[in-house]
Amino acid sequence: MKPLIIANWKMNPQTLAEAKQLFDSIRKGLENIKNSEVIICPPFLYISNLKSNILNLKLGGQDCLWEKSGAFTGAISPLMLKNIGCQYVILGHSERRIYFGETNEITNKKIKAALFADLKVIFCIGETETEKKKGETQKVLENQLKEGLNGILEREMENVVIAYEPVWAIGTGNPCNPEETKKTALFIRKIISELYPSIISDNLKIIYGGSVTGENVAEYSFKSGVGGFLVGGASLKPDEFVKIVKIVSQS
Repeated sequence: MKPLIIANWKMNPQTLAEAKQLFDSIRKGLENIKNSEVIICPPFLYISNLKSNILNLKLGGQDCLWEKSGAFTGAISPLMLKNIGCQYVILGHSERRIYFGETNEITNKKIKAALFADLKVIFCIGETETEKKKGETQKVLENQLKEGLNGILEREMENVVIAYEPVWAIGTGNPCNPEETKKTALFIRKIISELYPSIISDNLKIIYGGSVTGENVAEYSFKSGVGGFLVGGASLKPDEFVKIVKIVSQS
C-alpha cells in the first residue's frame, strides 16, 4: 500500500489568495511523486477553490457533522464535503475533543455519517500528557477505538484510517519517539483484531501525527512501522511539506 500523507491546515491561512498559493506550491512540488497518496485538508470555505490535475493529490475536510442537512447553524455535512470534491475527512481530532467537547459517542456518529456519504475517514486517537503520565495510554486508546468504531461494519473498515496523534506531541516540537510509536501502532492493531477479523486488522492503515518534520520523518518511516503521517504545522510550509512527502515516498 502507498503511504498516506495528510496535510491538516487547521484554521490557516487567513485569505483565499494565500490558500491558493500554498496549494499550488505543494502541487507543483509533487508533480513527479507517484509512490504516495497525499491529502490536503484546508478550511472548508477554501476547498471548492482548490483543484489539482495530479492524481495522487486529493482533498479532505477537517470535520463534519453527523446529519445530512437541517437546522444546524455553522455545521458542515458529509454530503457537502463529498459534493465539493472531498474524498477524505478528519474526525475525532484532539482539538475537536478539547476545544469543542466532542466525545467518543459524537465521533462515532460522525464516522458513521461520513462512511455513509462515501467519504474515507481519518479517525484520530491519542492520549493527553496527564493520561500518559498516569500510565493510562492503552486504556484511553482502547476506549477511543471501541467507542469510536461501535457499529462500524467490517466492509466499512476498508475506508477507515487510524491516526495516532498523542496530544502531548501535537505542535510541541516534542514528538513521540519512533520505537514508542511502533509499540502503540501494534497495540492499536491488537485492539482492532479483537473487534474485527484478522484480515481487517492486518490491512488497517495506521498513521502517526505529532510534530512531524522533514528532519524526523525519515526515522519514523524506517523505525515506527506506520503507514503514513498526519502533518500539521509543517504542512503550512510548502517546501517542508514537499520534503516530507519526498522522503516518505523514497522510504
